[in-house]
Amino acid sequence: MLFASLLLAAEDEASGVDLLIPDLRELAAGVVAFAIVFFFIWKYAIPAFNEMIEGRQKQIQANLQAAEAEKEQAASLKADYESSIAGARAEATKIVEDARQVGESARADIVARAEAEAEDIKSRAGQEISAERERAVGSMRREVAGLSLDVAEKLVGKNLDRKAQQALVDQFIDELGDEG
Repeated sequence: MLFASLLLAAEDEASGVDLLIPDLRELAAGVVAFAIVFFFIWKYAIPAFNEMIEGRQKQIQANLQAAEAEKEQAASLKADYESSIAGARAEATKIVEDARQVGESARADIVARAEAEAEDIKSRAGQEISAERERAVGSMRREVAGLSLDVAEKLVGKNLDRKAQQALVDQFIDELGDEG
């Protein structure tokens, strides 16, 4: 219908509409040129454009996959890092616990040695006290015996047999020591 109206308009004399509507030969040439351009675009440009778009989609898909792989790798590294930190904390706790146990053991050992030394010192002190007491008792016996003999000589007024009298006084003191 458009074509028929165009033909009728072409046959009429030039009017205002003729200026807007092109000549039929020009229109036919334009349609043929458009068809040729459309054919080349459809045959060559659209496949190239589609190929370019597919390439871009593939590149974007590859980038997304690479990003996902990097994300998974980062998550794996984070998990490894966190497990390393947990292992380090556990090891540090173990080292502190071992050090505490060694310290407790050393403290217990030092306390035991100190107690043993204290007992040894008490024992030696007791032995020294006993020995000193024996020496003091022996010294006092000799002095008491000597004084007793001196008193007896003064009372009797003559010299007595010092050795015999000393043995008699020692025997008496021993008997007193056994009773007390």
